[in-house]
Amino acid sequence: MELRTLRYFVTVAEELHFGRAATRLHMSQPPLSRAIRRLESDVGAPLFDRSPTGVALTPVGAVLLREARALLGHADRVRLRVSTAAGTASITVGILGDGTDPGTARMAAAYRRSHPGVEIRVRDTDLTDPTCGLRAGLVDVALTRAPFDETALTVRTLRSDPVGVVLRADDPLAGRDRLWLADLDGRSWFRFPPDTDPVWQSYWHGGSPRRGPVVRAVHECLQAVLWNGTVGLAPLGHDLPPELTVVPLSDLAPSRVVAVWNEGDGNPLIRSFVEIATAAYRR
Repeated sequence: MELRTLRYFVTVAEELHFGRAATRLHMSQPPLSRAIRRLESDVGAPLFDRSPTGVALTPVGAVLLREARALLGHADRVRLRVSTAAGTASITVGILGDGTDPGTARMAAAYRRSHPGVEIRVRDTDLTDPTCGLRAGLVDVALTRAPFDETALTVRTLRSDPVGVVLRADDPLAGRDRLWLADLDGRSWFRFPPDTDPVWQSYWHGGSPRRGPVVRAVHECLQAVLWNGTVGLAPLGHDLPPELTVVPLSDLAPSRVVAVWNEGDGNPLIRSFVEIATAAYRR
């Protein structure tokens, strides 16, 4: 059994659909189906029960899934140890906008402890690229916020934060206990450039087209509020200058902190990064 074929098998077992598995593996469906057929021939038994609506693991397939995951995990650890010993292990992490999140600090400390021989490169990005250079191939994995276009990406939610409205402290709405999007009708908003990810724009613009100053970075958002009296949205819990305040917003879903990487990327450093991030942000 080849490790590549076992990875194919695990992906099909997780998706329970050959088409979705092929998309996730960035390959067409026929060669994937042939690879699984060859694996079943090697095993000597069917691994999946196939039907027009999808597939289901057979008892033999369930056993192989457990063993394949263990074997692939061991192979990843071997590859990582060899790369570290050779001095070639490195990972580039994209971080969105504001790196003061305490979860990021815990994540960095935990990853250094677990991978002392790995070189970690960090790329800070502004608010116009929620995937932090991932699509452009500039980073291996990103710590960012959703929602954004997730096509060909794998996203792991680490935490969800409620969102509030950033206002100047002397704004008539600043004394309210909470606000609704309708309370902000007619106001000037800070907004992102037109070519920014449309899913990302829609969320941070409250689901409607907005007028106001165009911003690219967190400090530009704050300055737009301070100087122009604009409004905008931000996750709750961040420190603000005394001249500004944030009022909780009632009718917008929380902002998710996520780890994101390219679908099908088998780099073991990414897998360990995501697992450590999940634990660090859970605290």
